[in-house]
Amino acid sequence: MRAVVQNDKIWTRFRRLALGGGAAALATAALLSGCAGPDSARSAPAGRKPVQALGPEARQAAEHARLVAAARRWGLDQAPLTPPPPPARKPRITARDGFEVDHQEDWGLPPVFTTVPTDRKVVFLTIDDGAEKDPRFLAMMRDLNVPYTAFLSNYLVKDDYAYFRRMRDYGNTLDNHTLHHPYLPGLSYEEQRDEICGMQDIMKKQFGRAPTVMRPPYGNYNQDTLVAAKSCGIKYAPIWNEEVFVDHWEYREDDQRLRRGDIVLTHFRGRDDWNGTMVDDMRRFLNKVTREGYAVARLEDYL
Repeated sequence: MRAVVQNDKIWTRFRRLALGGGAAALATAALLSGCAGPDSARSAPAGRKPVQALGPEARQAAEHARLVAAARRWGLDQAPLTPPPPPARKPRITARDGFEVDHQEDWGLPPVFTTVPTDRKVVFLTIDDGAEKDPRFLAMMRDLNVPYTAFLSNYLVKDDYAYFRRMRDYGNTLDNHTLHHPYLPGLSYEEQRDEICGMQDIMKKQFGRAPTVMRPPYGNYNQDTLVAAKSCGIKYAPIWNEEVFVDHWEYREDDQRLRRGDIVLTHFRGRDDWNGTMVDDMRRFLNKVTREGYAVARLEDYL
């Protein structure tokens, strides 16, 4: 009996929203009532006409309304922009001018780059190391549907692999940032290979796949780094063009502005290191990129 009463209450709420709120309210009400899916006919109260499945425009309106509400909950100025679908033809990635090593092309070494060549107004969010494991960060980014790539170092993530499995399960990509985050050019070739390949083994065991993307710690590398990385199955070595902190931005370019396809760096940090949390950091990041008309896309969709 209680279930019937609850369904009647939801149905009444749905009708009020549908009559007074237009398409977005109708779509949101249908989602809230659980009547928008393929089982809607079975879930409708007895004697009532079942709600039809939502069309593309209504679903889009409902998702926009949801994102607006989520942005308000997390204190953003506006909802993040939705990125375009992944490109049908991925761009050719080459080493940035001045970032090549000897035999970069003829040995087919992983390119080091800071920006993905694209005419789309997108940027890519990357987060390094894994020191801070803030559950509110996971909730925020999932709620807002913002993709990111995490570059992990084992010595910082090994105390809570499960946290990063949740991150992976939410649709984000986990990539290689070495075992111990050393200054790689100061190591021998074999030592560099142990750092990179050793993290490949950890990633495969703990997260189910050995990545093809690696970020050298501090953005420092030499030819041995890229030769070792290639031998471990790495195809790309992105670094970054901007870095966002909880209280400011830093830029590689002199004009200090975002560009289409830029890779943005931040870190897994909290109040022990910053005057704020990862949620505060993401608020600064998202407010700026959205205000300037950029959507956040998934880096691996372009590689």
